Amino acid sequence: MRCSKCGYQNPEGMKFCGQCTDPLALTCPKCDAENPAGFRFCGQCTAPLSAPDTKAPSPSRIRHGEGAVDPTTLEGERKTVTALFADLKGSMDLMEDLDPEDARAIVDPALRLMIDAVHRYDGYVVQSTGDGIFALFGAPVAHEDHPQRALYAALRMQEEIKRLAEKLRAEKGVNLQVRVGVNTGEVVVRTIKTGEGNTEYTPIGHSTSLASRLQTLAAPGSTAISEAVRKLVDGYFALKSLGPARIKGASEPVNIYEVNGLGPLRTRLQRAVGRGLTKFVGREAELAQMRRAMDLVREGRGQIVAAMGEAGVGKSRLFEFKAVVQSDCMVLEAYSASDGRASAYLPVIELLREYFAIDQADDERRRREKIAGKIVMLDRGLEDSLPYLFTLIKLQEGEDPLAQMDPQIKRRRTLEGLKRIFLRESLNQPLILVFEDLHWIDRETRGLLDLLVESIASARVLLLVNYRPQFRDEWGNRDGYTQLRLEPLGAQIVDVMLMELLGDAVEVRALKRTIVERTEGNPFFIEELLQGLFDEGVLVRNGTIKVARSLSQVRIPPSAQAVLAARIDRLPADEKALLQMLAVVGREFPLDLVRRMVGSSEAELDRMLSDLQNSEFIYEQPAARGITYTFKHALTQEVAYNSLLIEQRKALHERAGQTLETMFARQLDDHLDELARHYSRSDNVVKAVEYLCLAGHQAIQRSAFSLAASYFEDALVRLKNLPDDAERSRKEIAIHTGLADVAIVTSGYAAADYESHPTSRHELAERLGDATQFFYSLVGISVLSAFRLELSKAREIGMKVLALADRALDPAMQLEAHGSLANILWLLGDFVGSREHSEKGINLFARNQRLPSGKEHMRAACLFYASLCAAALGFPDEGLRRSLDFPVLVSREDESAAIGIRSELCRNRVSVAQRG
Repeated sequence: MRCSKCGYQNPEGMKFCGQCTDPLALTCPKCDAENPAGFRFCGQCTAPLSAPDTKAPSPSRIRHGEGAVDPTTLEGERKTVTALFADLKGSMDLMEDLDPEDARAIVDPALRLMIDAVHRYDGYVVQSTGDGIFALFGAPVAHEDHPQRALYAALRMQEEIKRLAEKLRAEKGVNLQVRVGVNTGEVVVRTIKTGEGNTEYTPIGHSTSLASRLQTLAAPGSTAISEAVRKLVDGYFALKSLGPARIKGASEPVNIYEVNGLGPLRTRLQRAVGRGLTKFVGREAELAQMRRAMDLVREGRGQIVAAMGEAGVGKSRLFEFKAVVQSDCMVLEAYSASDGRASAYLPVIELLREYFAIDQADDERRRREKIAGKIVMLDRGLEDSLPYLFTLIKLQEGEDPLAQMDPQIKRRRTLEGLKRIFLRESLNQPLILVFEDLHWIDRETRGLLDLLVESIASARVLLLVNYRPQFRDEWGNRDGYTQLRLEPLGAQIVDVMLMELLGDAVEVRALKRTIVERTEGNPFFIEELLQGLFDEGVLVRNGTIKVARSLSQVRIPPSAQAVLAARIDRLPADEKALLQMLAVVGREFPLDLVRRMVGSSEAELDRMLSDLQNSEFIYEQPAARGITYTFKHALTQEVAYNSLLIEQRKALHERAGQTLETMFARQLDDHLDELARHYSRSDNVVKAVEYLCLAGHQAIQRSAFSLAASYFEDALVRLKNLPDDAERSRKEIAIHTGLADVAIVTSGYAAADYESHPTSRHELAERLGDATQFFYSLVGISVLSAFRLELSKAREIGMKVLALADRALDPAMQLEAHGSLANILWLLGDFVGSREHSEKGINLFARNQRLPSGKEHMRAACLFYASLCAAALGFPDEGLRRSLDFPVLVSREDESAAIGIRSELCRNRVSVAQRG
């Protein structure tokens, strides 16, 4: 815990600073704001604050970020993590001739350095392997840059072990080298009790095993990474390809890379520049305000412009405007890192290195000369700031002359010296100071910004800052302050952006709709999703962009997933669990349903939903009945959903289905789609098949035939999980019947899509000994043969069908048989036979008798062929009379349209026969 007064880094759990005795600030567990000692609730978000725990932390507690998480509160979940394995090369040979205590004196310091490097970047040490460690980054708490953190830790580890090795070589003639392997991938993390009071937090998955294999392949003193890591860190680090290697447990060769140091990139925007920036659209109003602020700065009226928005909306891209005005201005930029809060002045130090033109290759003497020379040339009156600059950048010679100074005085003079330098520089030319990502800023840099805000009112200084909504500045009442709140892009602007990225070919229009639905106008998510599609080969660019593979499995790219997972993991445990449950319920969810599903009190649930709204995970929207909530981003819902274990998802889906059945027992037809979705993702196969079939039939009634097919096909797949008995066969027959009805409309009677269903129905009915289903399956096969003009086969099957109907003495079945034969014999040119079967079918029911469901069309078929055959046999007047019977005999509205068309067609043909 860092003291806000003197900057001293205190051990966790302390109430007062051990250096200056000042009370330590309390960090809010929800919004990360620092609160004065004595506060019981956060002054920024009102979340409860607890005083620092004065007890020593238990060994089982997990270190992350600024505190610890009790692993007993963590349940198993799926996470994308970066695994790091490190060990001392040749440690067995080293220890062979040593006493165990002598060996420990060599190995333990090395292990401490490894562990410290992991903790420095908020990693979690899963276990010590004796002469090495296994660590995770991105779990238990997600970080959006966990691959970079792992490699920063690996580089630090290598540097520290090298220093230790030099010392050991001089003292004991011992040479130490560390090998590191790093891989990124999905794992399941869970807690395991290993004994009374002992709990381990461990991952399981192929990706961690691969990291272990990479460590064994790494050369002594080096770090080896996989292709998955390279894709995420390329440019941030200097990498050397080692080529593909066969690794045990991997079916294909794995491309391996060696990490040789830091690369030139520091931010996502810099990486995007390397790939090629997308046209910047939709921020014209904000750019106009920034240009106005720059005009005022040139007049000597200092300005502060703060861009606020969630991750990926374009805060950094907005600051590209500085390139337009750079010709007559000095621009200095500082970037906060997500792990930078533990390092005082880190962004300021990077900015000063840029200002003083300090190169990585410069030694300490050269760096001091550059700083002193720049200050003297700027203004000799600033020379008194040099000791503070040297201390800040750690360039003091010999003992630090400021070591004995009161920490608070030292801090104040350091900040004052920096302010004076910037203000003096602004007399020479307008100065633009850019500080990005203030939500990750350390307390000392925050102090400098506060001081600058107070001091630039009459200076030619433009202070540009950006941050996410969880950060709160206190500058709103200052003259010259402008806050720009960036929202996701609107639909029209997204269309312009996608036109630039994808063009306007017909085949990419469906893709555009998918991207708009899933990204909700977030430019970063749009670009990363598209880049992921190119990387996976779904999209290919060959002059124009083509869709090469199905869009059904469009995965969230790791970069976007990490940003969203980090936001979700910052939530309190109860709110995170609620968000995951809501992700299972769906993109939209009624409050009444949520109340019935959760075990919390009404007041507690309302509080959590309100917090999730304030954090902009969900928002309330008007509904005809009660209150409904919606996820702000489809991708947020997807990340929260995917973080649950599959078994957890199944249980929650079944609970949601049961709750819907209870809530809407009398209106189940209004919720068949939801019930089918929930039960089909649960372990309740019987309910899944039932509701999938019901939803399929409902979709047919609504003419949504593609949707109906997907429901029936899903039901057919899930049916295989039921025991192979008579009940399952009956369900399978019903599903094939539904699929056949869909295929008739979408593909036609003669299509292969249709053929498989009556055939499968026939085989199942024969196995069951079900005469009725056997009959109707033969009707289907007969119709198929007729439409393929296999007329002899069709007639033979038709006669079998009629025999079965006569044996059953079932008029409905007889109507099917006569209507089918009337069609076949008409096609064969047997008009007498066709007319005979038509008349028999018509006479089975009284003129105004209501027919069984689905049979009206077959009576219409008999009328149709009776009319045509009469005309063809030389009786056109009788044919016309028959055709006029169509409207009278139609008794069911749902079939009237199709019958009406057939009636009109019949009358037209008879009229032609009359004229002939």
